Formats: sequence, structure tokens, C-alpha cells
Amino acid sequence: MATTTTRPHRPAADTRLLGAATRYSAARCTILALCAVAGSGVTLLLPLAIGRALDAVLTGHLTGGGDPDTTRWILVCAALIGASALLDAVDGVLTGTTNARTTAWLRGRVTRHVLAVGPRTTARFAPGDLVARIVDNAAHAGIAPATFAALLAALVTPVGAVVALALIDGWLAVVFVVGAPVLFLLLRAFVRVSSDCVARYQRVQGDIAGRLSEAIGGARTIAAAHTEDKEETRVLRTLPELSRQGHRMWRVQGRSQAQAVAVAPLLQLAVAAVAGHLVLDQRISVGDLLAATRYAVLATGIGMLVGQLSGLVRARAAARRLAEVLDEPATPYGTDRLPPAGGLLELRGVKASRGGRAVLDGIDLTVPAGATVAVVGRSGAGKSLLASLAGRLADPDEGVVRLDGVPLDALGREELRREVGYAFERPALLGETLEDTIGLGAPRPSPERIRDAARAARADTFITRLPDGYATPCAEAPLSGGEAQRLGLARAFARGGRLLILDDAMSSLDTVTEHHIAEALLRHTPHRSRLIIAHRAATAARADAVAWLHEGRIRAVGTHAELWERPEYREVFGA
Repeated sequence: MATTTTRPHRPAADTRLLGAATRYSAARCTILALCAVAGSGVTLLLPLAIGRALDAVLTGHLTGGGDPDTTRWILVCAALIGASALLDAVDGVLTGTTNARTTAWLRGRVTRHVLAVGPRTTARFAPGDLVARIVDNAAHAGIAPATFAALLAALVTPVGAVVALALIDGWLAVVFVVGAPVLFLLLRAFVRVSSDCVARYQRVQGDIAGRLSEAIGGARTIAAAHTEDKEETRVLRTLPELSRQGHRMWRVQGRSQAQAVAVAPLLQLAVAAVAGHLVLDQRISVGDLLAATRYAVLATGIGMLVGQLSGLVRARAAARRLAEVLDEPATPYGTDRLPPAGGLLELRGVKASRGGRAVLDGIDLTVPAGATVAVVGRSGAGKSLLASLAGRLADPDEGVVRLDGVPLDALGREELRREVGYAFERPALLGETLEDTIGLGAPRPSPERIRDAARAARADTFITRLPDGYATPCAEAPLSGGEAQRLGLARAFARGGRLLILDDAMSSLDTVTEHHIAEALLRHTPHRSRLIIAHRAATAARADAVAWLHEGRIRAVGTHAELWERPEYREVFGA
């Protein structure tokens, strides 16, 4: 079972990831920022226009005549309100599309990296946790570019409002600036505290997702053992911690908003009181008083940034979890090519550890070109790991694996995957239809080769009985474990190449079917070398040689008949 581990990632990796996401949506973010700034400009002009309209109305009332400025300023106010509504609509559309576009890019980047790293990723991260990171955390991180643009506008508005107060009268700006540091300290404290609780919340959420994925995968086992209640407790045992961190997060945000709301009216009242005094001294007009009170409200908006800052805090915490996945180095490939023909597989001095334990230690094994070698051993001996190393689904900690004299890590990726084929105990049925899952790979085999491979794997019989035959969707095909294994074997037969590795790929077949497939394996792939992880004596008996793996070492190599003379070997098969 894979377990999620937390490993320190490179400094500011989350910041770099968010920067890359912002650059990806740079054009949209620029337009969004311009719209946001324009909206802030309209917001700042509106109080001025309303104040001028009020002054014009009062002037016309006092003079007893109409003031042409009144109509003009009212029209200006109407135009500004219309522009504000239009900019808000454009901002909403751009924000939604930018968030969706950036989220899709992040999900694609992380998914491609997971596939490039290969099985090593699921050894470090539980599948459910990986899904939570790619789906949920990518969505949180994807809002960062649009939130940055919104934050720019949120900062422009209060700064512009303070400037406007200074233009009306310097004392108004002075009064506000004296109290502004309190708001700044509140925001700083909010960011510091909320970053920790958001990170804890997302980590616990990922742990629950990982355990839930395991429970879904083992649903039949849980039902058979009647341990539903126990499993529910296991999956949800950290739910109280999730609730605790969630409540803490909302308390922090609520407290910060309450403190900002408490301080903001005091600043607004101070500005309004000074503005009223200035009106009495006839230093500003009544319209300026109205504008000043509105600008005081806009200026204290710097204390209302809690929502946007909270979004950025969640985005950065989510980006940090994505960066942990991206920090796992992708599998490097070389550029060497194999000689025209062959199939000689060599493992020399191979050592490999898992979970701090040496699983394979000093493995030396040769599979001659065109030969069949079976690997047998008790459970836990390291057979599947050896199969992974033989085709470079994993790399050894020490030693070298060569195919026709070329180290596997020196081969190009396409060359390696074209020449090495696999069949597994539990094959993944990928693709839309059964024909797709047999033909999975690049380049795709021809339809004739796919059907020939299905016949060799004894899969053609049950496929043609289905109403849609090879066009049957994989999700709708009622397959037993043995039928799924036959599809996996057909996929391996349909591929070309010089080396075929079967990792316990016939364990779910009945004895008769296994016999027929084993015979077809030799006929259908006469020029391929074959490494077979075997649990049955009959499978080992058909191999040219058997490698007996015991406690991570090759104990003996010989024919099945030769090794059968040893009681310890017979015990491997329960005989």
C-alpha cells in the first residue's frame, strides 16, 4: 500500500508554480487587470461626479435658476454607473474563464508529470491523495492569477481614495493615514495564521481521500469480512481533525473580518467629522463632504481584503501540495538504440530496497535471447520488483540491467517501450472498447494483429459472444478475473519487441486455459525472450530455465526437473 510522505520541496517551488500558471494566462490576466483598474477608476470618479452634481443642484436652488452643470454632471454619473456595470460583467466572465483555463493547465501539467515519473509516484503518494491534489488542490491553485488581478484593483481603489481625500483637503488624508497601520497589522496577522490552518486542512483532506480510495478498491473484501463499521472508522478517523482545522480557518477569517469591520467605521467617522468641520469653515463644499465620506468608505476597503487574501492563502497552500508532486524527478531516458536483433537480458549486481528494507540483494540473472526463464519464490521474495526492474518500470539502487548489451537507462523511451512488453496480474483495461484495450500502445497494432493476439490468448471466444464483440465498451463488459487477464495477455501478444515480461499474468486462469495460453506463448512469440513470474509448477516446467528467488537472492538456476529434486524447491509450490 502506498503511503503519502511529506518531503521538503525546493524553496519557493509553490511560488514558481503559481508564477508559471500566471504566465500561462498572462494575456487574460492582463485584460482582467486592466478591467479591474478601469473599474477602480470608475469607482473613484463616481463620488466626485456625485459631489459635483450635488453642488450644481444646490447652486441652482440658491440662485433660483437652472444650472447647465447639473444636467451634465447627472449624465456623467449615469455614464459612470453604466460603465461600472459593464466592467463588472466583463470581469465576471474573464475571472471564470481564467480560473477554468488555469486549473486545466495545472491539472494537465501535474498529470503528465505523474505519468512521466511512473510507478514511483504511487509509491510515495496514495492514489486517493494524488486524485485529491490533481482535482481539488489544482482548482484552488487555479484561482491565483485572477485573484492577483482582483487584488490589484482592491489595492488601487483604497490608495486612489486616499489620494482623492488629499486632493479635497490634506487633513482628510492625514486623519485616515494615522489609523491605517492598524488595518495593515490586522491583515498581516490574518495571512500568517491562516496559512498554517489552510495547509493543515488540505493535508488532512488528502489523507482521508487516500484511505477512501483504498476502501473503494477493497469493497468486496470489506463486505465479505463484514467490517464496514470498522472501515468507516478507519477512513474517517481524522474527520474531527479536519473539522477542527476547518472551524479554525473560518474563525480566523471571521475574526479578521470582524476586527476590520470594527476599525473601518471609526476611520470613516473620523474623516466625516473632519470633513464636516471643513464645511463649516467653508474650506470645502457640501458636495466635497459627500465625496469625502464615500472616499473614506473606499479607503477603508483595504481592511476588507480578507476574502481575496484568503483565496491567495488557499491557492498557495494548494500549489505547495502540487509542487510536492512535481518535485518527484521524472524518469530520465537516454538516446541509445538496440542492435537490429537479439533479446539477451542481463541483470548484474542488482540491489533494490523498498521502505528501508533490501528486497533484492546482489541479483545476477541472464535470460538468453529467445529463451523462456521462469522466476519462482515464496511471497515477498521480490519477484514482482525483479519484473519491474527487468523492463525499467523501476530502477535499481545498485547494479545494472542490460538488454542486448545496452543498459536500460541509456535507451530512449520509445525504443525501450517498443522492445519490452508486459502483462500483469491485474491488467488495467484502458481504452473505450475491448479492441482499444488490446491495441493499447504506440504505434497501435492493426485490427488483424489485435484479433490474432486475442485468439492466441483465448480471449476471442468470450469477446465474440458479446453483442458488440470487439466494439464492446470496457466499462460495460462483464469480465471475470481470468477474462481480464486474457485481455492483458492479448495486449502483450499484440505488441512487437524482443522481450516479454509476464508478472503473474496467468494466476487467475484455469489449468486448461493456462496450458493452451502457455503453448500459444511459445508459438506466438517465437523470437521473443520471455521472463515469467510463476506461481504454478506447470508454468515453471514449460520454461527453458527456472530462477529460484529466496529472500531477495537467486538461490539456484536450473531446469524445473533439476530443481524439483530439492525439497525446499517443492515447498515453494506447496508440494
